[in-house]
Amino acid sequence: MTGALRSAAAPLALALALAACGGDGRNLDQTGAQPPIPERSETLLPPMKIAKPTPWGEAKPTVPAGFTISAIATGLKVPRQILVLPNGDVLVAEGLGGGAPKLRPKDVIAGYIKSKGKTGVKGGDRLTLLRDADGDGTYELNTPFIENLNAPYGLAFVNGAIYVANQDALLRFAYTDGATRIAGAGEEVTKLPSAVNHHWTKALTASADGTKLYVGIGSNSNVGERGMEIEEERAVIWEIDAATGARRTFVTGIRNPTALAIEPTSSELWSVVNERDELGAHLVPDYLTQVREGAFYGWPYSYWGKTVDPRVRPQKPELVAKAVTPDYALGSHVAPLGLSFVTGGGFGPAYASGAFIGEHGSWNRKDLAGYKVTFVQFAGGRPVGKPRDFVTGFIADGKARGRPVGVTYDATRKALFIADDGSNTVWKVTAATP
Repeated sequence: MTGALRSAAAPLALALALAACGGDGRNLDQTGAQPPIPERSETLLPPMKIAKPTPWGEAKPTVPAGFTISAIATGLKVPRQILVLPNGDVLVAEGLGGGAPKLRPKDVIAGYIKSKGKTGVKGGDRLTLLRDADGDGTYELNTPFIENLNAPYGLAFVNGAIYVANQDALLRFAYTDGATRIAGAGEEVTKLPSAVNHHWTKALTASADGTKLYVGIGSNSNVGERGMEIEEERAVIWEIDAATGARRTFVTGIRNPTALAIEPTSSELWSVVNERDELGAHLVPDYLTQVREGAFYGWPYSYWGKTVDPRVRPQKPELVAKAVTPDYALGSHVAPLGLSFVTGGGFGPAYASGAFIGEHGSWNRKDLAGYKVTFVQFAGGRPVGKPRDFVTGFIADGKARGRPVGVTYDATRKALFIADDGSNTVWKVTAATP
């Protein structure tokens, strides 16, 4: 097929796909390296629907044949991200930040819709430690580990120290192996942008050699409606020297990088990103991408590379011309908040190389999307194929029994840990014993 015919056929194929599913694109597959990008469908009030909470009862999430899942902690206070220490202790960041003022009537309505998907539990502003001392699968110790934090989210363990990304600062805590509590405020490595904090979560990971820390800092708006002055050092990822706290802006225009991780075969930094809203149920795809030093990822002027967002004024075509297309789409509004690469052979051949992704779930489309943990296979340090569902069952009769956030694969113990802030639970997935 010639280039001209191919470019003409693409919109037709997309139109046929939309028509085949009733016109709303409900079954439109927007995953992979080349997702269909439909035309904008702006409305005065965007479509909104969130799954209201319902108890698990005796039910559990669904895992593939050959795996088991169990709740290792319940009754937590908004668990978000998980760190497994070398001795097997599990640290859970519990917090809920933000609270940016609502500028428009649609912001008020959206805030109300989103509130219906929460459990109503106040964030713990702490790290909780879970310990299975005898290795029998029961985490008999569940205790506050670090308290009096400020909406903690990202976690890292580097050179014997625990790093915590609060919504306003990156902190370092000296750690002794086996400790069950750390008192004190910790050492401030650097302050983090916190004015307004429309996107309050601060994702965190360390470089493969432990010398650098990377912090994801989300935008302060959907597409700059608060003014670009308040977006200074927002929608960026910082690189921070772990020893000195010196920092630099590593990439820009990356709307809300909610989880960061190092791909183990290449040692490259990757991120999952929540894209913008109010352009329709199928714009813009959230994504997984390698974070390329110095790159500009489009926000707010363009999306999925160089597709211009006409709502933004003034336009900046010189920036759009430099915009990098993300590596891999995850679907529109699935809200990925967790990212963890497998190492050490993973769960065997089917899950030996790739990334687990926690999809918190949509609120801004009529058909629910996300609300699950997926697996994206990698080969040669790059994603291949389509994502595969790994942990599902969070939705029952249109209601949410849980909502996955952080995911952490532990190669030593061959386990995947999942923070579920819908039911305030931590789940553990392991391969079933024959």
